[in-house]
Amino acid sequence: ATRLANGLRRRLLRDGCPDTGAPMKLFQRADFLRLPQFEGLHRFLPALMGHYGVPLVCLPVRHRSRLHGHSKYTNLNRALVGIRDLMGVMWLNNRTRLPRRVTER
Repeated sequence: ATRLANGLRRRLLRDGCPDTGAPMKLFQRADFLRLPQFEGLHRFLPALMGHYGVPLVCLPVRHRSRLHGHSKYTNLNRALVGIRDLMGVMWLNNRTRLPRRVTER
């Protein structure tokens, strides 16, 4: 399910980040505060930051199996929420007007 979701997100948002589920994301506070805040934002930080002109570096992470407990999510409820959020981020990226960058010669 994760591979499918990441593939769909990559294809639609074109953020170049192989996996946004990794827990560590480092950004400058000022850049983060420029973003529209919504629940589930963490899944789309690379796409939104890239859209706002923040340079990105996505590094591969090694996933480990869960040692204790079990997930409180099913693939279906994660997919439904994720698709709704994905559509919202696509809408935001299409509708957001960003200031033009001006350079002097």
